[in-house]
Amino acid sequence: MATGTEPPQINTGVHAATRAAIGPRHLRTDRWWLSPALTAGGLLAFIVYSTWRAFANADYYAAPYVSPFYSPCLAENCETMRGGPNWEIFGSWWGLSPALLILIFPLGFRLTCYYYRKAYYRGFWASPPACAVAEPHKKYTGETRFPLILQNIHRYFFYAALPVASILTYDTVLAFRDEHYAWGHMGLGTIVFVVNIVLIWAYTLSCHSCRHIIGGRLKHFSKHPVRYRMWGWVGRLNERHMLLAWASLISVALADFYVYLVASGAFDDPRLF
Repeated sequence: MATGTEPPQINTGVHAATRAAIGPRHLRTDRWWLSPALTAGGLLAFIVYSTWRAFANADYYAAPYVSPFYSPCLAENCETMRGGPNWEIFGSWWGLSPALLILIFPLGFRLTCYYYRKAYYRGFWASPPACAVAEPHKKYTGETRFPLILQNIHRYFFYAALPVASILTYDTVLAFRDEHYAWGHMGLGTIVFVVNIVLIWAYTLSCHSCRHIIGGRLKHFSKHPVRYRMWGWVGRLNERHMLLAWASLISVALADFYVYLVASGAFDDPRLF
């Protein structure tokens, strides 16, 4: 006999037949949906912007600045950058934007990053959308099946991210020139590039894989004092990995947008000296 107090029969997520019969989907009264919504909105905005800039194939170089989306430039259809990262590895047969040749490495590094996994799992896939909120999926297989099993190659993308960050560091050094390639000058763009490369290195070195490579699998820290100290430094950065992930994502987009404004003639780079 029904008493009217039985929980509704929901057969998905944590409400599947094999789970405990709890009626409400969650007991949270706060705006739990706000955080994943903002995360999804921020990531979606960057995806739209970076896709537009990657396929634009224009306005990515204004001496002495080169957009981080196009560095290094690996095809012959790149703009000539004096002293810049022009490496014509792919020759003339590549007719698309040269940004598509290099962005796969920093993009792969971020997509497989532990924080970004959490961000887009919650923001886009609702897996789960927030703590103590049921996910809508019938079953959970984690990262044991394709395509999510590819997340395990994160360490290799970390190795690829290191030379990319090194090249962007070289680009930052070149930013201490003027439009005639004379050294000893600084513009507003130089500051933008310096801030960007500091955040990129901080985000890269705060990576969980970096922390494990430096101090993982050590049985006795006392026998490896240098690695232990480095492990401690990376650990402190790792505590701020989420903040550095967002800060570096915003800074790299701003650096590209700054170059776009200067290269398109919409803005003149102010010279400080």
